[in-house]
Amino acid sequence: MWGHVPYEDDPSQGKDRPVLLVGERDGRWLGLYLTSKDHDRDAADEARWGRQWMDVGTGGWDAQRRPSEVRLDRLVVLDRDAIRREGAALPRPVYDEVVARARELGTL
Repeated sequence: MWGHVPYEDDPSQGKDRPVLLVGERDGRWLGLYLTSKDHDRDAADEARWGRQWMDVGTGGWDAQRRPSEVRLDRLVVLDRDAIRREGAALPRPVYDEVVARARELGTL
């Protein structure tokens, strides 16, 4: 799904982006956000800042069908009205791996 995701450094601002829903808590959605930016190129720098990414391939969440990554270390909590539109589903094995890796990191 797509939703408004607040920036880490300024939660009063943010942008509309694809989010992988991974649960629900107290009537709010829990998710991990997706990006088409390739973080393999700057993996060492990202790791230094504690950011962890996983490749998830392509899907209907990106109209250009670009390869995407999911951020594993940052849980996004969204109000139900923050959801703008549905996107697409990951293949179940990929989804299960994302959830397992996010749990290993303590994000979920």
